[in-house]
Amino acid sequence: MLTIEAKAIGQRKPLLSDWSVPAPEGATTLRQLLDRIVRAEVDAFHNRQDDRRLFRVLTAKQVADGAAKGKIVTGLHEEATPTQVNPDEAVVIAVQAFEDGMFLVVIDEVEQKELDRELLLKPDSRVTFIRLSMLAGG
Repeated sequence: MLTIEAKAIGQRKPLLSDWSVPAPEGATTLRQLLDRIVRAEVDAFHNRQDDRRLFRVLTAKQVADGAAKGKIVTGLHEEATPTQVNPDEAVVIAVQAFEDGMFLVVIDEVEQKELDRELLLKPDSRVTFIRLSMLAGG
């Protein structure tokens, strides 16, 4: 499994908790790796939406916590429309963002600069996405 992490320049805490995706078999490129990771995340997003739509039984603590906040949430409302994310479009947007310099990709502590260059991945490789901040007035 590849370990994925997301960071932002100037922030000590990661943007998200680390997560994993299956390591590709054989040779791969950064473009293919981005495709794999984005599609896995779109699938995970859709699964989370599906899970929220299912009837959930709340524990006494969840009911008490919700009551203290003034709202007890049992999942999505019937009338709520799930957000549809097109995985093909998400991949195109991710690749474009990389090409536009919106984020860096570091694999096993080596920055990757070329989308179509073959990568040497190990089953336990660490892929780090670093979101860059744009400077105003530049």
